[in-house]
Formats: sequence, structure tokens, C-alpha cells
Amino acid sequence: MRPPVPLSAVRTFEAAARRRSFKDAAGELNLTASAVSHAVRKLEQALGVLLFERDSHGIALTAAGEALLDHVSRAFEEMNRGFDLVATRAPQLLRLHCAPSFAAQWLTPRLARFMAEHPDFEVRLAAGMDYARFITDEFDADIVYGPPRGEGLVVMPLGQETVTPLCDPKRAASIREAADLLGQPLIQSDNKLVRWPIWFERNNLRAPPPSGLRFDRSFLALTAAADGLGVALESTLLAERELASGRLVAPLAACATNVRYNGHHLVFPAVTRRRTPLRVFARWLATELRAELPPGIA
Repeated sequence: MRPPVPLSAVRTFEAAARRRSFKDAAGELNLTASAVSHAVRKLEQALGVLLFERDSHGIALTAAGEALLDHVSRAFEEMNRGFDLVATRAPQLLRLHCAPSFAAQWLTPRLARFMAEHPDFEVRLAAGMDYARFITDEFDADIVYGPPRGEGLVVMPLGQETVTPLCDPKRAASIREAADLLGQPLIQSDNKLVRWPIWFERNNLRAPPPSGLRFDRSFLALTAAADGLGVALESTLLAERELASGRLVAPLAACATNVRYNGHHLVFPAVTRRRTPLRVFARWLATELRAELPPGIA
């Protein structure tokens, strides 16, 4: 049987291997470089294998060192997950990834209220079109636009959204029926699931050829429409503030066939459903959007 290996020696090895430097590991661990080197030597003796190659230029991991680092890194990640799960004295951290327009138009304006209701929470929010992969435990959950992707994920639809033409009040005065849009500049949203051809087909009209302004984010299309640059085909959920303030209006909402669909979903790995911040956030989202909670969260 191999002799027991102290956890402190494993932590020292992990820092040195990750940083590829005894000196940098020493700074991270508040040790001396010689203490780090000594701890690594003791670990190598205990295991009976060299973990680092040493020369005048520095250190490099051996094949055995690379293999051990892979396992040790995952072990420390699992330990940190456990600490986050049971810790009560530290601030409750919620790490979110979110589709950019949902983050800018809907979520961020409401975060002040969420934080006021949960002052012991810390929220870290990142926005991007790429879906979170949940491989490195960087995020607890992702609010995605479009169909969720990935295996082993819990999916919570965030309710149906209504997609309808939106424009500034001045332009809206000349739009009384669907055919009136044929003479208007139509703002194109390249990454939307519901685009102008779908809307015109629902209203028994042929869509005009794309022209004019094109955007890859809904919040840009909404801003352009509010500034009088044309008509955007966007979700009233994302345009809530602009509609409430009167910067945007929906001239055909009551007299045309609009599109309703589930555009956004909260997704997270099944193993993270036990984390208190995620459970609280999911329940808050469900209340705000009148969405149905997935099993195990309610």
C-alpha cells in the first residue's frame, strides 16, 4: 500500500502544476518557493514517480504529472461545489449566463428588486449568444434563446412571448393594417426565430425583400425602432420598458395575427438544482413570468 498523502501536499502540487511555476504557486499559497519544492518532492517520494521535470529554464509536468493534475483538478472542483452547497455564512453566489437581449431588456432592470428581496445574494451575470456548456462549473444556470441544447439539463420554459411589429408613435400613426407595412422600412433581426416572412405569411401577405437596417441583437433593433428608424418585429416581453414609456407602440397588436411562442428557457444541470441561490432565482423567475417550475424546484 502507498503511504497516505497529506491534502496540503496535493494542494501544493495542484497550484504548482496549474501555474507551471513553484514561485507563482508559493505566492498563491503564501509559502516560500523552497517549501513548495520540498512538498512536491515529498509527494513524488510517496507516489514513487516524478511529477515535474526540472532544469535551468524552470519546470514542466511529466506525463504522470499531467495525469495527476487532471484528476486533482476535478477533485478540487467537486470539493468547491460541496462547500458552495452547504456554506451559510458566506454570501450566496448565483452565477448566471444569459442571452444578451434578455439580459439587457428584461433581467437587468429587475435585478435591483431581486437583490432587495435577497440582500445576502451575490449575482454574477455574463451575456453571450453561445450556450453555457456547464463543463467547468463556471455557471449555475443559463437563460437561453431558442431550443435548449445539451444532455442532462433541467429545462424551464419562461412563458410565451408575443411577437408583433413595433415602432415609434409618429410612424405608428400611418400604420392601420398589415398591408401598410409594405411601404415602411422594416428592421431585420438576423438571429430571431420569428422573422418578417413568418409574420407576413400569418397575415396572408408576401414579405418584401429584406433591405435597410439589419441587427444581430433584439435590443439594437428595439433601440433603432424607438429612434424612428423603422419598424421592428420583436417580442413585447423584451420591449416592456419602451412600451410602458411610450417610446414604442404596437400599432397592429389588436388588428393583425401576431406570433406567440416560447422564446426563452432557463436551463441548468440536474446536479445544481440543490443549490439554494438557483432554487430561489428559479422561483422568482416563475413568479415574474408566470412560468411553471420544473420538478424538484418548487
